[in-house]
Amino acid sequence: MKKLLSTALLTAACALAGSAFAQATPVGLWKTIDDDTKQEKSLVRITESGGVVTGKIEKLLDPSKADAKCDKCTDARKDQPVVGMTIINGVKKHSDEAYWEGGQILDPNNGKTYKVRLTPKDGGKTLEVRGFIGFLYRNQTWQRVE
Repeated sequence: MKKLLSTALLTAACALAGSAFAQATPVGLWKTIDDDTKQEKSLVRITESGGVVTGKIEKLLDPSKADAKCDKCTDARKDQPVVGMTIINGVKKHSDEAYWEGGQILDPNNGKTYKVRLTPKDGGKTLEVRGFIGFLYRNQTWQRVE
């Protein structure tokens, strides 16, 4: 009986650890927070296909900006709706580390693209998003929605 109980506890612990590990990924739906106002800004869905991570804006949380277009973009996204726009592309998991990098992130507010690093934190509850050019960088913390 004692062995059965310890086996059950070990199995439960492994299942909980497995679910926590599964969340330690950038894949999911994230709420972005404005750096200046600290207001909730948008929902970004990050997906993975073939080992490559991409992210699209699913919703702008400010109703007055629901029809926003990327008027400052200089590529094919110029004047395209921000909702549905791919803003993260080409990101791959770093070999033995707990972060993803190697791609780019677009800031639709200024139309600029930056190299990006995505690092799940707090067991996958938050995502540190670092956009950088050379040694200059800016971090944002996104909150997992699902």
